Parts: sequence; structure tokens; C-alpha cells
Amino acid sequence: MAALPKWIKGIGHTFFTVLITMVGLLFVTFVIGRVMPIDPVLSIVGESASRATYDAAYRELGLDKPLIIQFLLFLKDMVHGDFGESLLTARPVFQDLLRVFPATLELATMGTIFGVLLGVPLGVIAAVRRGRWADHVARVVALIGYSMPVFWIGLIGLLVFYGKLGWIGGPGRLDIFYVDTVPHVTGMILVDSLLAGDMDVFQNAISHIILPAGLLAYYSLAYISRMTRSFMLEQLDQEYITTARVKGLSESAVIWRHAFGNVKVPLITVIALSYAALLEGSVLTETIFAWPGIGSYITNALLSADMNAVLGGTVVVGLVFVCLNIFSDLLYQFFDPRAQ
Repeated sequence: MAALPKWIKGIGHTFFTVLITMVGLLFVTFVIGRVMPIDPVLSIVGESASRATYDAAYRELGLDKPLIIQFLLFLKDMVHGDFGESLLTARPVFQDLLRVFPATLELATMGTIFGVLLGVPLGVIAAVRRGRWADHVARVVALIGYSMPVFWIGLIGLLVFYGKLGWIGGPGRLDIFYVDTVPHVTGMILVDSLLAGDMDVFQNAISHIILPAGLLAYYSLAYISRMTRSFMLEQLDQEYITTARVKGLSESAVIWRHAFGNVKVPLITVIALSYAALLEGSVLTETIFAWPGIGSYITNALLSADMNAVLGGTVVVGLVFVCLNIFSDLLYQFFDPRAQ
């Protein structure tokens, strides 16, 4: 019972922090959208519209009200699940987000899974083989991942593996023949095709996602392997590692049970942040591969001064970061009870 007030206090503090962060993020984005040198009214009525038509649309959008009133009205509608209509698609923004976010979720999840599966062992090997050829190779791989422009690697990959060799599918999530051939349950083609038992669609989706997901996995791998190596080097220099070796424990037990056992706690946060970055920062990848995700959606909305769509996308991205940070904190406490 004594621990109950502490948990309640922690939950209340977390909720308050999340609330303030989201409101601040939305306000900054809202203000930037209003001061952009793009007129959203002209995007609706066109440049040839009469002054009366322009003024009517101006009032309809609420732009005649003070900025703070506009923002408060937006928050009121958002609380009720109303993000307004998109100027580009003429559909409710909420429906657009439900349509585009699963595509980004699918792509980022695949990239993160492969990034973790390859990056963590690579970082561990680099730390254990510090100063040897394996360490140098791992560091070069990570350096290339940080240095190479996304658009360049993506275009080269499309040219070689799709244009020349024909090993993979081209831009988009599916070939035209397979579009809308399976029911949309989750919005993620790989999952929906498996639920429908359609292996032809599944294989086609794999051929399309493998290159963009591999590109994101490479950047995730570069970051995760570098951080894993750094964490492992710090642990391998500790006295308890020397003690474990003196006691006669096998090298694998020393590395994976003791050293990596202490590394996995901070590594959770690294992986969560990497995943969140892929969910909101894969704009160039989605553009190159014509991937209809949230990155492309927000970019097109910004270029068209479609602030309802921009703000809706900002809410989703902000919630993703917040939820992943909270989830990583919970896992942190699970693996290390001292953090509670």
C-alpha cells in the first residue's frame, strides 16, 4: 500500500509532462503554420476567385479570429477527434492519418527489426574485438551509414536491384495488379495478406518493402551498433568483468550474461528512440520509393499550406515519441528494478 502513492504520483507527473509537451508542440507548429508565406485560402478558392469568395473562405477557416482563439478552437475540436478536413484530399484528416500511418509503421518496424538483429551483435563483436579488424570493419560500416545521403543510396539501389537486376519490386507498396486485392484490416500489407492467406500478395509486398526497409535498417544499424559498442566497452573495463574471468567463467558467459546484461537496459532507450526516428523521419525514403506514409503526407501538406493535415500529423508523431519513451521507461524499470 505504501508504494501506491508513489505510483500515482509517477503517473500524474508523466501525464502532466506529456500534456504540456504535446500542447507546446502543437502551439509551435500552429504558429509556424500561420506565419508561413503561403495563403491556405488561395489553396481552396484559387487565385482567380473574387474578393467576396476569398473573404467568405477566410471567415469559414476561422482566420479572422485572434491567433490564440484559433489555437484553442483547434484544441477543442482535436479533443473530440476532429482534426478538420485536408485541403489536398478533401477528406477528414483523421481518415487520412488512418490510411497513411500503417504504411510508415510497417516500413519502420521492418527497418528496426533488422537494424536491431544486425546492429546489436555487430556492436558487441566490435567491443569484444576492440582494435582488431572486426572492430575496424564495424566502425567503417557504421560510419558509411551515417555519411551516405539517403536519396543517393535509395536511387542507386533502385537502379541496380530493380532497374538492372530485377530482383525486387519497384516503387510503391505493391504492383498495380495486386492493389486492393486483400481486405484492409490493419492497413499493413504484409499482415493483411497473411490474414487473407494470399501468399502472392505477401511475396509481392516483400519484394517492394525489402529495399526501403533495408535502407532504414542500415541507418538504424549504424546508430545501434555504435551505441552498443560504446556501452559494451564501458562494461568490459569494469572490475566485475575481471572478477568473473578470474572465477573461470566462459568468455561467452562473461560477455553475454554479465556485460550485455548491464548493457541491455540503456540499449532499450536507444532502440526506442531509433524506432521513433524511423517512424517520423523517413521522409526522403518514402519520397524516393513512392511510399504512401505519414512522412510524405506531412511533407505534401506543408508544401500546400494544409495546416489541418500538418497539425494532425504532428499529433501522431508527437504521440509516437511520447508513447515509445513511456514504454522504454517501463521496460527500463522491468529489467532494472533499481530505477523504480
